[in-house]
Amino acid sequence: MKYTAGVDIGNATTEVCLASISDGQLRFLSSASVPTTGIKGTANNVIGVLSALEQAANMAEITTKHLDIIRINEAAPVIGGAAIQAITETIVTESSMLGHDPKTPAGYGTAVGETILLEHLSHADTGKPYIVVVHGAYGFETAAQQINQYEHINITGAILAQDEAVLVYNRLHKKIPIIDEVKGITHIKEGVRAAIEVALSGQTIQMLSNPYGIATLLSLTPFETECVIPISKSLIGNKSAVVMKAPWKPSASQPSKKIGNITLIGETTTTIDLTNGAQAIMHALSQMDDLSDATGDADTKIGDIVENARSHMTAQAYVRIKDIFAIDTFCPVQISGNLAGETYLEKAVAIAIMVHAGTLPMQEIAKQLSEKTGVYTIVSGTEPVMASLGALTTPGASLPLAMLDLGGGSTDAAIIDANGTISSASLAGAGNLVTLLIQSQLSLTSDITAENIKKYPAAKVESLFHIRLETGEIVFYEQGLDPRFFGSVVLLSPEGLIKIEEDLPLEKLVNVRKDAKSAVFVKNAERALLKLSHASGIEQIKNIILVGGSAEDFEIPNMISEYFAQSSIVCGRGNIRGICGARNAVATGLVMDYFSGGIDQHA
Repeated sequence: MKYTAGVDIGNATTEVCLASISDGQLRFLSSASVPTTGIKGTANNVIGVLSALEQAANMAEITTKHLDIIRINEAAPVIGGAAIQAITETIVTESSMLGHDPKTPAGYGTAVGETILLEHLSHADTGKPYIVVVHGAYGFETAAQQINQYEHINITGAILAQDEAVLVYNRLHKKIPIIDEVKGITHIKEGVRAAIEVALSGQTIQMLSNPYGIATLLSLTPFETECVIPISKSLIGNKSAVVMKAPWKPSASQPSKKIGNITLIGETTTTIDLTNGAQAIMHALSQMDDLSDATGDADTKIGDIVENARSHMTAQAYVRIKDIFAIDTFCPVQISGNLAGETYLEKAVAIAIMVHAGTLPMQEIAKQLSEKTGVYTIVSGTEPVMASLGALTTPGASLPLAMLDLGGGSTDAAIIDANGTISSASLAGAGNLVTLLIQSQLSLTSDITAENIKKYPAAKVESLFHIRLETGEIVFYEQGLDPRFFGSVVLLSPEGLIKIEEDLPLEKLVNVRKDAKSAVFVKNAERALLKLSHASGIEQIKNIILVGGSAEDFEIPNMISEYFAQSSIVCGRGNIRGICGARNAVATGLVMDYFSGGIDQHA
């Protein structure tokens, strides 16, 4: 009896299929999956492979020493990044806004005045308008009492540190707009001209989200008005805001690094200015038969991304870029002079780059595995070819067949004709790029939050006993939910509710998630199959099996199915070996290929 293991090193996960061969019969024994350690295609992968092999061997009730051969896939890493267009760093304010759109302001309208501390009202000039600043040391009763005491002073608005705007407002004789929950209140200087705006219920601010509105309230020059455009953009959609004008100090900072040009190298060479957007890159790629390499201008955003992709393979003499996938998106840009990390969204191009370093990196991984396990290890089989073999173990699958392997870094495709001949292609862009898009467009600080948003449906907790799903369905609970979830957007994970700490509307979160998945997976699926079917288009394809980790997503398979349904193509999620779902296709294919002694294939 012989034991063999197929190992699929992916960008996100490393999967193993373990099988035995006896009397000419192949018997699958077990499978395992662990997070990939290190960048795909580097020596750090060995740690994850060893862990997955141990798990699979334990489930099969053998040890890794029983193995006769380990087969690992050829692996091309995919690196993601975002190139942001150059913006001005010159600003007119030392503080653009404070409080991050607090949800409990009081009153409504705009107020303009000179900032003054509550305890200094007794020294105020009766001829000036003032905005009172109330630090956390003062309670709402004291604040209201002091403001009422100085009614003869022209107090136009108030800024509070605590969540007490309504409590203060209800006790005032003269009603004024009040903003609370201002965390950076201790940094507010006295004697600075400031403007407050609080919108009516159900509305958003109008003046402070408009650069000309800020200019009107703070008496700005045309040049100063141009400089506050980033500030006004960042306040769009807010229910309340504060903008302050500090003494004018021109910025001495250098302009942002240019976005730059990317040069695509094939039979012909094409240079694209990234300020023209992602469409220009993708159009140029579609006109090329094959991409052999790419370069970016030195000391530019795109140049940094391209070189970062190469740097992961610095030990290799031969490093080439074999595919690029680009999408127009937005990235958060921090406003200079902010007090609380305020940002606004700037146009960006998200990039996924697939690098190729020959077989040497995988050979090094195979060598280390052999040394650590004592088992002969060989690099064999490209990912799409092996995945297509694994996909054929799906119950009901038959030739001819098209397969899409939706992974973390790449989208691999293969077409198997009726004679078993396989054509394949690997393209950059998959689950990791979706996570990047979600993180950038929602201005999330944590990629873990972005990954969770990608993976799970969302809902809004409207009471302690019910939630409203993103579909509009209401779900009731017999036992009350944790009070910390009340009023929050949550994700429905198998382990329970996950609270989104950022203040994000449910509808925006859902729209960004769906748009990101469609932009990456639907577009790449179409791109991959068109590349394989050449001049005849996709009409010759009748059935598509989806495999890979992203094929187990709760909505991606449906998106792809709906798109290809327009061309009368049936598309469905695979079930590898009838038990593994969409996962383990490549690892299973490596074992099958070893058992059959290889099949006629070309890539």
